[in-house]
Amino acid sequence: MRLEKQLTIINKLGLHARAATQLAKLAQTFNAEITIIQGEKSASAASVLGLMMLESSQGKEVTVVSEGDDAQDALNAIETLICARFNEDE
Repeated sequence: MRLEKQLTIINKLGLHARAATQLAKLAQTFNAEITIIQGEKSASAASVLGLMMLESSQGKEVTVVSEGDDAQDALNAIETLICARFNEDE
């Protein structure tokens, strides 16, 4: 199963080190290949460095692509994390 969803990075600091680490740790808990795409760049959601290389700042649109047995659960969890502003106090 292959799913994808457009999401907006809404936290003030964007996909910085702490947020990228949270996202990577979450992605690694699923039996799914998860890719984050922003414009021409893409990165594995399980790679902190790859995520930081996307330079996703506040207001940027990203596409989350999830493939595998846990595709739907992974997509839902990542959407929840992004919509919760990576649980940061702003």
